[in-house]
Amino acid sequence: MRSLVEVTLRVNGIDHEVAIAPWRTLLEVLRETLALTGTKRSCGEGQCGTCTVLVDGKAVNACLYLAIEAQGRDVRTIEGPPQGDPALAEIQRAFAANGAVQCGFCTPGMVMVTRALLAGNPAPNEDEIREALVGHLCRCTGYVQIVEAIQDAAGRLARQEAH
Repeated sequence: MRSLVEVTLRVNGIDHEVAIAPWRTLLEVLRETLALTGTKRSCGEGQCGTCTVLVDGKAVNACLYLAIEAQGRDVRTIEGPPQGDPALAEIQRAFAANGAVQCGFCTPGMVMVTRALLAGNPAPNEDEIREALVGHLCRCTGYVQIVEAIQDAAGRLARQEAH
């Protein structure tokens, strides 16, 4: 018989009490238990960045991160908190405005790594942006539009803070 572990996961500002097998990944619990399907499943090996979420503000591959490790931590997904996240919304607008999305499959991971990058470095240069994108694969847009979207998002957020 499989043993389940009771954990409380704080996801997007909401506490969720769940009983999970200790080997389940954060990605599995987000998608299958909490029905937060914005975080995408792709390679399952931490190679593509598609499943990126933030744990205590740091970008992590949810496919490699055990859900039980997230207990007591702050997990943020592309869905964001119910009351909204203005920075996340601006990043999403910048991605759309700059053509940084086509099929959209990699977009949640790209947006989340951008959220982490801009939280720690509000004015990254192109090299810093490209470094942050290492490990994130996009087969549709190429990276020029994604880099431009991140630069645009940084500018949008800077203008918001100036007001």
